[in-house]
Amino acid sequence: MTIINIIQAMQGGKKMSKELYKRIFVIVCDSMGIGNAEDAALFGDEGANTIGHICEAKNGLNIINMEGLGLGNLGDFKGIHPISHPLGTTATLKEVSNGKDTMTGHWEMMGLKVTQPFKTFTDTGFPEEFIKIFEEKTGRKCLGNYAESGTKILDDLGEKQLETGDWIVYTSADSVFQIAANEEIIPLEELYDACHIARELLMDERWKVGRVIARPFVGRKKGEFKRTSNRHDYALKPTGLTTLNVLKDHGFDVIGVGKIHDIFCGEGITETHHSDSSVHGMEQTIEICERDFRGLCFVNLVDFDALWGHRRNVEGYGKEIEKFDKNLGVLLEEMRENDLLILTADHGNDPTYTGTDHTREYVPFIAYSKRMKNGGAIKDEDTFAVIGASVAENFGVPMPEGTIGHSVLKELM
Repeated sequence: MTIINIIQAMQGGKKMSKELYKRIFVIVCDSMGIGNAEDAALFGDEGANTIGHICEAKNGLNIINMEGLGLGNLGDFKGIHPISHPLGTTATLKEVSNGKDTMTGHWEMMGLKVTQPFKTFTDTGFPEEFIKIFEEKTGRKCLGNYAESGTKILDDLGEKQLETGDWIVYTSADSVFQIAANEEIIPLEELYDACHIARELLMDERWKVGRVIARPFVGRKKGEFKRTSNRHDYALKPTGLTTLNVLKDHGFDVIGVGKIHDIFCGEGITETHHSDSSVHGMEQTIEICERDFRGLCFVNLVDFDALWGHRRNVEGYGKEIEKFDKNLGVLLEEMRENDLLILTADHGNDPTYTGTDHTREYVPFIAYSKRMKNGGAIKDEDTFAVIGASVAENFGVPMPEGTIGHSVLKELM
């Protein structure tokens, strides 16, 4: 018996709409992990705890909305109190896929298990053979080609690029090839064309990375270079069909906010909203909440990760969480009776941890609806895919063949 049948039975068999919730908002606070996963040592991340260590360093956070929903019930976070009767339904999710990157986490949420990690070139930079072909095809030489933070490499090589017109290329601990170009000397369209070329070349199995990223910036000297909002990601297509595909195929709205379109290469997306920042992404989500649609609004808020986690900036990360919580309060007010909100993350990125890489962590699952009778803890789950499976069951669509995960919709009433 499906959850819809159960609800109908509870209502004496009366007919009802096809779905329990007309609209579902899944908001991914990119990298907001809640403690090292049991296999964290295999990824070099034993002891990582993004939220826990931020709270410890800042002596707590002013996040009354997330606290009220039950975030403090998911771990020992200094200053975030556990609530005996939280407004939200909470659980801890463990990633089953082999990775700790953005694509792996988001794909798993929507039903795909990634068994083969994407290639990385953290220690060596990209092979000379690839760089030479890339230079020939784009007509510009390359500076850099090593793992570095995006802000530091601009300080290191930004002035040199102004002199030579060469690309600045770099990577990280992620499976990524990043191309930085000063908008004042290299047109955006040329940068985007170069990214298309790189993406095609990096389909070669020897060099196959998850993402190519355009990193435009402005400025004239060290210390003044600043990235613009014209970033664009060129990701691999998902390895199979996801929850997003079946929702779209059955006529539901699938609205992507932030990087969602890039992460899924547009697969299963019906409407896209590019965000200039995570604050902007929440403002867009609130605006979407104020209008009618039927289906899923899938949101990625990247600044936690991109601006603060990788840069190991505890203060900035903490302030970003507090800004998010303030806008979360606005969203909670705007939500309708037949809306469901799910807050989660795709991996960790502990700003107190060594290095600059993501951290393998458990992530929060916090669900809220104004029609929920009782909040509180439900069973912890061994995969992020419960999110996509629950969304699919709510809208009465079958998960694609080969996907993973099971629905917890019956727990979200």
